[in-house]
Amino acid sequence: MKKKLGVLMLALIMIVVSVAGCSSGSTSKSNQVTKVGFMYVGPADDGGWSQVHDQGRAKMVEHFNGKVETVVKENVAEEKSAVVSTIRDMVDQGCTIIFGTSYGFMEGMAEAAKEFPDVKFEHCSGYMTADNMATYFGRIEEPRYLSGIVAGLTTKSNKIAYVAAMPIPEVVRGINAFARGVKSVNPDATVNVSWTNTWYDPTVEKAAAEALIQQGCDVTAQHQDSTATMEAAKEAGKLSIGYDLSAATTMPEVYMTAPLWDYSGYYIDRVQAVIDGNWKTGQYWGGMNDGIVSLDTLTSLAPGSAQSKVDTATAAIKSGTLKVFAGEIKDQTGTVRVNAGAELTDDAQLSMDWFVDNVVGSVK
Repeated sequence: MKKKLGVLMLALIMIVVSVAGCSSGSTSKSNQVTKVGFMYVGPADDGGWSQVHDQGRAKMVEHFNGKVETVVKENVAEEKSAVVSTIRDMVDQGCTIIFGTSYGFMEGMAEAAKEFPDVKFEHCSGYMTADNMATYFGRIEEPRYLSGIVAGLTTKSNKIAYVAAMPIPEVVRGINAFARGVKSVNPDATVNVSWTNTWYDPTVEKAAAEALIQQGCDVTAQHQDSTATMEAAKEAGKLSIGYDLSAATTMPEVYMTAPLWDYSGYYIDRVQAVIDGNWKTGQYWGGMNDGIVSLDTLTSLAPGSAQSKVDTATAAIKSGTLKVFAGEIKDQTGTVRVNAGAELTDDAQLSMDWFVDNVVGSVK
């Protein structure tokens, strides 16, 4: 009898220990902090592109309420060795998902993805993928088109300046979308492009804008990470279309509106997928209906006729009745690139290397 009681007691003890162990493991997992890495090409407070991503990061951290920590690396050079080295440091710090927010990070991230197969990688604006590397971007062409409407209605000289960073499809596509919006309300206006070959260099950006203004442009637009283009417009007494962030309070003298980004929803969804263990690679390209891109509220500097035209075009884009790259579309040589009734495919947009007919400048 004593022997049977001893066996029974031993069995009960083992059950208690087992249950306690399971409970401890469950608690440990629920309290586990997920570390997330972010790489920026410029400073986190650049007033544009990197700051937009950092705002999205901050909203994501707030959403998870202590369950997520981030490791941020600013001013990362767009060189493979620099990217890989930065990622290694992030992995050493425990990051299990890493977001690279500049096109030039692509090859370095692809190499690091091979080195760290258990880490998830998300590259903004690129096209290279792997089982553990996804890409993400937004259809910024939609609000770019809308901002073109505002610029086209504003210009008196019919010459609009566009300060552009890198001659890659992403930037070319944005210029063409903007120019299409301009042409929809002002067929006589041209979009005059100056390349800076840098994402973030306020001195170079400002000089490019100043040169275009001296050539007769009376409205500026940009695909740059700083507010330097708007600074040039302010000093010259011209008006501006911004980019990335609203400049309604920082540049009230010149700012009319801007295509805006909000990456917070995407960051929340993808980090949650890592936490849940169901993250999958893919290529995300959301539009205005997803909330990742939008046009900022028009300021009082925008023409009075602009709001109704923007509202009409916005509704048409969201409903699918207006496609930014639906034909007929001609390039600078007069060649028809998209026939009437047809639409440029996503693949063609993602490899765009030509300008529409109301753009002045070359695709380098």
